[in-house]
Amino acid sequence: MATDYDAPRKTEEDISEDSIEELKTRRMDTSASMVDIDESDLNEALELPGADLSNEELAVRVLPRQADEFTCSQCFLVHHRSQLAKEDNGRFICRDCAL
Repeated sequence: MATDYDAPRKTEEDISEDSIEELKTRRMDTSASMVDIDESDLNEALELPGADLSNEELAVRVLPRQADEFTCSQCFLVHHRSQLAKEDNGRFICRDCAL
């Protein structure tokens, strides 16, 4: 490969200035693609411990325990019958609590 010795050469300062300029342009490009997040939306979703929730309503529909479900006697969670580990005198224990 032939080298042109008459071509102007860049010093290390010129190279570092070029790279800083490139970084600035990249930063501008990435900031344009960032999502604008409204801080007020974040504050509405935040609930503090001990907050008064007496006027709040449930947003989900609660169903009673179905015929193929049981309530674990240790964790008191409702599980499907496939999660039943053992039954002892009417006490049902789920697989998680049986471990």
